[in-house]
Amino acid sequence: MSKKRFLPLCLVVAAVVVGCQDQDKTPQTDNPLLLHYDTPFEVPPFDKIKDEHFRPAFHAALAQHKLEIDSIVNNSEEPDFKNTIVALEDAGTLLNSVNTVFRNVSGANTNDSLQAIDKEIAPVLSAHRDEIFLNEKLFARVKSVYEKKGTLGLDAEDGMLLEETFKNFVRAGANLPVKQKEKLKEINTELSVLAVQFGQNALAENNAFELVVDKEADLAGLPAGLKAAAADEAKARGKEGKWVFTLQNPSVMPFLQYADNRLLRKQIWEAYQQQGNNGNDHDNKSVLVKIANLRLERAKLLGYASHAAYVLEESMAESPANVYALLNKIWTPALKKAKEEAADIQKQIVADKDTFAVAPYDWRYYQEKIRMERFALDEAQIKPYFSLPAVREGAFATANNLYGLTFIALNNVPTYHPEVEVYEVKDRDGSHLGLLYADFFPRKSKNSGAWMTSYRAQYTKNGKRIAPVISIVCNFTKPVGDEPALLTFDEATTLFHEFGHALHGLLSNVRYRSLAGTAVPRDFVELPSQIMENWAADPEVLKSYAKHYKTKEAIPDSLIAKMERAGTFDQGFATVEYVAASLLDLDYHAASKPIPDDVNAFEATSMQKIGLMDAIIPRYRSTYFKHIFSGGYSAGYYAYIWSEVLDADAFAAFKEKSLYDAGTAASFRRNILEKGGTGNPAQMYRTFRGKDPDPEFLMKKRGLN
Repeated sequence: MSKKRFLPLCLVVAAVVVGCQDQDKTPQTDNPLLLHYDTPFEVPPFDKIKDEHFRPAFHAALAQHKLEIDSIVNNSEEPDFKNTIVALEDAGTLLNSVNTVFRNVSGANTNDSLQAIDKEIAPVLSAHRDEIFLNEKLFARVKSVYEKKGTLGLDAEDGMLLEETFKNFVRAGANLPVKQKEKLKEINTELSVLAVQFGQNALAENNAFELVVDKEADLAGLPAGLKAAAADEAKARGKEGKWVFTLQNPSVMPFLQYADNRLLRKQIWEAYQQQGNNGNDHDNKSVLVKIANLRLERAKLLGYASHAAYVLEESMAESPANVYALLNKIWTPALKKAKEEAADIQKQIVADKDTFAVAPYDWRYYQEKIRMERFALDEAQIKPYFSLPAVREGAFATANNLYGLTFIALNNVPTYHPEVEVYEVKDRDGSHLGLLYADFFPRKSKNSGAWMTSYRAQYTKNGKRIAPVISIVCNFTKPVGDEPALLTFDEATTLFHEFGHALHGLLSNVRYRSLAGTAVPRDFVELPSQIMENWAADPEVLKSYAKHYKTKEAIPDSLIAKMERAGTFDQGFATVEYVAASLLDLDYHAASKPIPDDVNAFEATSMQKIGLMDAIIPRYRSTYFKHIFSGGYSAGYYAYIWSEVLDADAFAAFKEKSLYDAGTAASFRRNILEKGGTGNPAQMYRTFRGKDPDPEFLMKKRGLN
């Protein structure tokens, strides 16, 4: 969404363990996915990969992984750390490579063929995973090593790999009786198919709607850039001379913010909030009910009271009760502030000589009016200073000032779409650190939102650091005519946010790829991303990168002062819509009984329980809540605000000294960014900060104290 801190980001963060191919293990074939990548930096050869390569590549890679697992199971030697735990870590390299290319391309540039493969391969991969984790002989070997852990003399990272490997088997059902294992397999297979179906339905619903405007008078209030973009969209759809607005965020959100025509605002809003809830072939209500109830059934099978209890056991929060406690603590002051904001909007409506009560499709429109009146802050004044090239270079410069990194644009690296940019990332000493792909603009073939992922996670082989290949994917305002893409400030902070995730992947310096980069608990993974937003908004940093795209002049102090004064404006709304979605997620997944079939009634009851006002809906309604039903954040959407407690406190550590304090930056890199999942997150944070985080920094940041 377009609102401040909790960005619709990382649907794919750490979702796939990425491997790099070992040349001596690749099958003899002409399939580019199965060959050693003979490309710059050994990146995927996108220019040679065709859709028809994926099916045979999956089957060949699955067969190879099975052989690798069989060799571990049938090893006649006594189980030890190297021949069992490290062997498991190294197995499946080819499958990981094929899978990650497929997942990332199908998320950012899909088509009917890839979607069909996704539906077909999802249950196969689920069954394959179960065959490994429910293999009794394999688990016996893992358990044998685990029970000797105190005598093995392992260092911290080896110990963490052993701990996580054993735990993964147990949490996957390795200790269950045979009949329950079979039931678990059935549930996992069905869930894998349903998750794909939910995501594809959501994408189809997002693409299906268009608001066609054929009278220029109906565009009253819209900025020239938005009108030009809508005209370009109409032309691309064969409707030249008209204007087309879509449900992509860069289209729908500014339309709601600026359009004077209330009926059209209502029309596009209703389409937006009804995605997946239209009783058609892409309706998601029955899909999400099945997902939620199957997750509950699986959790109980594994000995947990709820899916949330199962998920949160591995988080910093530890339990649903702790998450509810945090969210409820924030909810009360946030709702109070949102009601004050609603009252201000109602006064503005009356001042405009109207009598209607504020509705969800009015909120952004009237808050923009109030912002203009109260702070003389017009987003049209801001956007010329936030061209995409300027913001991108601002993020790069921030990383250079903090960590000494440099980013060199490459044009000799294959990409999956012509719009994708590629950069070589070098460390302070000039050594190669990794590769960064950047894919910034919306298209019908791309999922909505913004996320970071990897094509190759960092790891160490034979004492050598294998460099990561990282990607950030966004949906920003497109360029219009000869002008560069001019971003809203929210889009600029989104770029810094996803870039923060990218730094987490790029700076990783561990031995095992399953512990690398973003392979950390959900409520810790947002710390490296959200802390970067603080630099995006800092006046000193703004002056360095926010340059007018025509005059090249730095953003004036007067405009920065207006932005600062308006910094906590509308934060009641931003916090309420986010916390409402987090509580909705938890209500679905902390339930100890199956949820009813009536999704709309369930959602209404959930929101009534917390007193959500009619003028605000949850950040994501149930039927298009991809984070939790197809994106890996089930019982984890709260993670953004949990991590914001950390990032507000961590940024204070810099501000207590200086914005780019070398010692603080080195400590953050060494103790957080480089360590991946090799340590306990709470202890890692305490090592960096010297204390536990203080939530008061968050409350102050949001203007809620």
